[in-house]
Amino acid sequence: MPSYRYKARSVTGELVQGTIESGSADTVATQLLNSGITPIDIIESKQGAGSLDLGKWWIGKRPPGLPDLILFSRQMYTLMKAGVPMVRSITGLIQSTRNVQLINALRDLLANIESGQDLGTSLSRHPDIFSTLFVSMVRVGENTGRLDESFLQIALYMEREKETRERIKAALRYPMFVICAIAIAIAIINVFVIPAFAKLFATSHVPLPWQTRLLMGTSEFFVTWWPVMLGLLVGSIIGFIQYTKTDTGLYKWDKFKLKIPVIGDIIKRATLGRFARAIAMALSSGVPLIQALTVVSRAVDNEYIGGNILGMRNGIERGDSITRTATVTGMFTPLVLQMLAVGEETGSVDDMMLEVADYYEREVDYDIKNLSSAIEPVLIVAIGIMVLILALGVFLPMWDLARVIR
Repeated sequence: MPSYRYKARSVTGELVQGTIESGSADTVATQLLNSGITPIDIIESKQGAGSLDLGKWWIGKRPPGLPDLILFSRQMYTLMKAGVPMVRSITGLIQSTRNVQLINALRDLLANIESGQDLGTSLSRHPDIFSTLFVSMVRVGENTGRLDESFLQIALYMEREKETRERIKAALRYPMFVICAIAIAIAIINVFVIPAFAKLFATSHVPLPWQTRLLMGTSEFFVTWWPVMLGLLVGSIIGFIQYTKTDTGLYKWDKFKLKIPVIGDIIKRATLGRFARAIAMALSSGVPLIQALTVVSRAVDNEYIGGNILGMRNGIERGDSITRTATVTGMFTPLVLQMLAVGEETGSVDDMMLEVADYYEREVDYDIKNLSSAIEPVLIVAIGIMVLILALGVFLPMWDLARVIR
């Protein structure tokens, strides 16, 4: 972002000098006037701007993530609650934001708002940064005059989302590390260790047990075909990534993730908890149920569950109750369905959906805490089998060789 050196006069007539980062000299002048300072001269500092832009590019070249959006929502909530005008708020955020892509989006927001567009429409021009749920909540806040509360609810929702994702990653970090270590160990053993023993056994003319023949055959296969295997692995990864970018591929992959033993059930309940909290937030803000289901179906980050949510919307449009449509999907537990039925009877579906979200989040927290203890026995058995085959395959022929030598 360009940096501008300015000279100005304060209210008392005192000369004031300084440097401000901003999108244009006009914006600098407006900011100075809003601060009660009359600008005299504003000059762009190209050298400082270039170095600052380069530093920000290195720091913020990644796409904006949940922490960036949480900070943005929190800052907007504070500024809106304090009564700071929209243009002035976004101008200040442009100067304090460190992510380059978010800065460019905020600049576009500022230009659109200055041209007469509302904030919701301006945000919708950047779907890669601001989700449909984010935009819908902002539009509801603008229509009801409670924009500050909308930003607060968005920030709280994304903070819970961030915490859930971090807990799942932390629980999976140890098993993934062990699996990668096992894969690397197997590769090193087959490429470097087993061939050395194979040369010794070939010259000893000792009958080899089946464990040793298995290791030698596997090692020979690795040594001969490792370039092909590496190419197939890289090609499979690239093909999988490209396939999941298609609508059909992403739908099938999201459906398959829910069937993975142990982990799939946690992912499903975490997604349902995200859905329940998002729908409760939308309903409590005044979003109609049909529109809320449509928006939330795109925000749950799972195409399969999102399709079931759209099926709920279609059922409600035909006149079915939300409890009946939720039962048809088969995604919810009987306890949750009973809570939904009570919510419909009492007219407090949003409160019941909050209870549903808390219910699933408590279950997910409990399962995540016990995930490592559930996976560790499987990993220990796998490592034990690998070590047993390796030990028998290497040491049995050596014992036979020792007997022959004696």
